[in-house]
Amino acid sequence: MIFAKVIGTIVSTQKDENLQGMKLLLCKEVDYGGNPQDTYHVAVDAVQAGEGDFVLLAYGSSARMTELTRNAPIDAVIMAIIDNVQITDKV
Repeated sequence: MIFAKVIGTIVSTQKDENLQGMKLLLCKEVDYGGNPQDTYHVAVDAVQAGEGDFVLLAYGSSARMTELTRNAPIDAVIMAIIDNVQITDKV
């Protein structure tokens, strides 16, 4: 799973029929504190996320395991909107 921030929307009028009705969002990877990294993902939105939301992505074959994305040609899905991250520093 990947921490990310939603930074935009992807609009596509021509796409695979298994993507019809799915919202595509542009996400920038971040660390657990929300600090931006150098990687971007286009993800299907399964949880009604919006621009600026801190989200959790499932990537690869796991992305096709939600009810919305089953059998769809995708690599990433937004599967959670993160409200809070708590870290217990016990190393």
